[in-house]
Amino acid sequence: MSRGLFAVLLLALLAHTAPAFAQDDIEGVVPTPAENAAQEPAPQQAVNPESIQIGLSTNRVAITADFSGADLTIFGSLDYADPLVARQGRYDVIVVLEGPAQEVVVRRKDRVLGMWINMESETFTNVPVSYSVATTRMPQDITDTNSYRQLSLGADYLHIEPVDRDGNPATISEFREALRERKAAAGLFNMRVGGVEFLSQSLFRASLPLSPSVPVGTHKARAFLFKNGVFIKESSAQLSIVKSGFEQTIARFSVNHGFSYGILATALAIVTGWIGRIVFRRD
Repeated sequence: MSRGLFAVLLLALLAHTAPAFAQDDIEGVVPTPAENAAQEPAPQQAVNPESIQIGLSTNRVAITADFSGADLTIFGSLDYADPLVARQGRYDVIVVLEGPAQEVVVRRKDRVLGMWINMESETFTNVPVSYSVATTRMPQDITDTNSYRQLSLGADYLHIEPVDRDGNPATISEFREALRERKAAAGLFNMRVGGVEFLSQSLFRASLPLSPSVPVGTHKARAFLFKNGVFIKESSAQLSIVKSGFEQTIARFSVNHGFSYGILATALAIVTGWIGRIVFRRD
């Protein structure tokens, strides 16, 4: 009887303690949040994409009446450039110097009764006064025409829009091409293939021509980076072109003191005419 009671008590004790041992085992294998964080692999750092930076040799160009043109030098660098891609020459850079935008009227002359008369005209808005381009190589070897068109990069792909968009598309296209031709003939739209030269795997130099008729105002230098024909990044800087010398002093005085300038100009004309009459009079 005592043995049976002892066995019953032993079985009850085992039944009471078994769940505790099982719970302890389960709790021992469940990791804590800190252990989870430690066991998770650290995320890989994103690879830094290539970028481009430029700097001008000067941010202000002063021109005089006898200005005959000059070359503007722009220096730049590639950040996080892939050495292998650089060694293989698969990076390309296009540098643009874009003049201030203005409204331009293009007229077409026709011969009427032996005289040339302006017959038709088309007005375009936001046309850069000048547009110079320098490239590492031929444009068609850098990227495709769709990329140039999307970036509005190059004189042939500028978004030159007419004021009257309801006009005849063929006529608008004809006048737009005439505008580009006149700008190119005046040296205001130009391209220098090979004008961008890599000095090392990450440093480059661009040389852009300034036409003798370059307009004054704030110009914008832009550099476009391409990798394997794909556009990557763009960087820009500003250039100020101003007049200097006696001509600029007179022009500034006429703007700031218009009434006084008018009186002085009239007085100078009278004095010049009186002196000429005395010098060239006949006795």
